[in-house]
Amino acid sequence: MLDTLPSPPDPFAAELAGGVDRDLDVIDGLIAKHAEGWELDRLPAVDRQLLRIATFELLQRRNVSQAVVIDEAVELAKQFSTEASGAYVNGVLSGIAAEVRG
Repeated sequence: MLDTLPSPPDPFAAELAGGVDRDLDVIDGLIAKHAEGWELDRLPAVDRQLLRIATFELLQRRNVSQAVVIDEAVELAKQFSTEASGAYVNGVLSGIAAEVRG
């Protein structure tokens, strides 16, 4: 996808997109494990992508505080997704953070 853009993406955005793509199976496995009662493909698309990006950051960007990762994803979910998305994203990411960052 990044190769089809008319101009090079921001390096940070490219790192996130490439990392999610590279680690998608592991990321989706963690989300599915913590998305109690929801199939991944039934989540709102915005929530699914925010969860993927935040999970990548929790796994691979250990220099970023887990609170910052979760807070950013929650705020974006509140702004761009459903009314219940912020709380749902918070719950899923809190479970993932407890597992991968202990």
